Amino acid sequence: MDKYRAPIYEKMAEHHLQRTASFHVPGHKSGQGLYGGAESFFAGVLAIDYTEITGLDDLHRPSGAIKEAQSLAAECFGAEETLFLIGGSTVGNLALITAICGPGDILIVQRNVHKSVLHGLMLAGARAVFVSPRCDEQSGLVTGVRTEDIDQALQRYPEAKGVLLTNPNYYGMGIDLTPIAKLAHAHGKPLLIDEAHGAHFGFHPDLPSSALKCGADAVVQSTHKMLTAMTMGAMLHLQGDIVDRDTVKQRLAMLQSSSPSYPIMASLDLARREAAVNGPSRIEAALPDIARLRERIGELECYDVAARRPETTAYETFDPFKLTIADRTGMLNGFMLQEELEQRGCFAEMADTEHVLLVLSLVSTSQDYERLYEALADIAISRNLRNNAEERLRRIGSNNRDNRVWASGLSGSVSEPVLFTMTIGQGQVETVSLEEAEGWISAEMVIPYPPGIPLLYPGERITDACIAELLRLAKFGARFQGPADKSLRYLRVYVDRPAD
Repeated sequence: MDKYRAPIYEKMAEHHLQRTASFHVPGHKSGQGLYGGAESFFAGVLAIDYTEITGLDDLHRPSGAIKEAQSLAAECFGAEETLFLIGGSTVGNLALITAICGPGDILIVQRNVHKSVLHGLMLAGARAVFVSPRCDEQSGLVTGVRTEDIDQALQRYPEAKGVLLTNPNYYGMGIDLTPIAKLAHAHGKPLLIDEAHGAHFGFHPDLPSSALKCGADAVVQSTHKMLTAMTMGAMLHLQGDIVDRDTVKQRLAMLQSSSPSYPIMASLDLARREAAVNGPSRIEAALPDIARLRERIGELECYDVAARRPETTAYETFDPFKLTIADRTGMLNGFMLQEELEQRGCFAEMADTEHVLLVLSLVSTSQDYERLYEALADIAISRNLRNNAEERLRRIGSNNRDNRVWASGLSGSVSEPVLFTMTIGQGQVETVSLEEAEGWISAEMVIPYPPGIPLLYPGERITDACIAELLRLAKFGARFQGPADKSLRYLRVYVDRPAD
């Protein structure tokens, strides 16, 4: 197929140039409802905000431009079939889980998954067997699972419908999925991968292999995160015959809007074309610049910059486009460092209690890199980090990386099945103080956001380690989604399911 084509974009551009009269939705009539002035910058978006009119195809029954665009994407990313998502990776995860699981079915799930996976389990009424991930001892960051733990889960629960993992993690750390894919297939189970942060994998030998290349059966990618699609633009890649594709498409028809966004779909089309045509060369040009940026930041002496460490057993792959920085003196936590960067015009992806995560991409520029370096250098000087680094480190010793709730807060590597339903753990609910919640069953989900990985979910027994981590995050000013009490002084628990 012609990788230079962008069928959806081409059809939209052709229609736009015809200057037709609109007697169809949407009601803004190609942007005619704008007042002008400050709103005029938005006119270009609304002018191409089309619907399923003649010639523009139908996402839920593609036969023209969308079908061709999806076929081009499958060829580009190495899938047998690719489906466009206009609801982000979230809708892909929901569709996969509800396609292979029904009420009471078991799905083997990596513990540190995105909240959309838990929502998918709820919609399906499925049971999760959680597998604890590894933890990087140097950074304290949680990574991926061990193959032997997946093997243990499959041996213990042979009735499981499949295995769902996240790879890489938010910080770009990943695992080799090949042995896990072979293991799952030996048990007759599909391997489903949330590869939201790995859409660029496989386009250059110095980047990790894609999950599809490693043998995964279904892979969800956020094309908007690391490639150039619009926000909410994502793809679901399928290969093999273990996952029933017709069922997946039926679930997507239920979960996605019947009026999909054409600008998002066109951006997926164009992002695929950019990756296919220029992706390898852009990566080749970017990698030396990124390596030099890391080196220069390291020379400031007051920052730790996460990098590939061959000696670690916590992960096997590392994405150089993810830049994770911490103040090694301990004077600035991650949230404080993020604020300092924002004051200098550099807006990071997220922060945690120790780190700031900065996401680079194939189209980041040398000017972007220089601005970031100058901001970090200015922070070091204005906050006197460089001069105090040696003294501070000597006084406090090595940094206390106590970010291991996933590793320490779980009993064993493989959990018992945990039921997820839309009315999970029905029963009388009361509120208890966070400090006194140990042993109770949580009645709400607690999600530090970003990165959107639940620390506590409804139906889970609250442990002392989990309480300690929540208290620590709250102290540092982390934001939480899910709990009724946003200050996190109290948690809702099921009163009829107290501690053992």
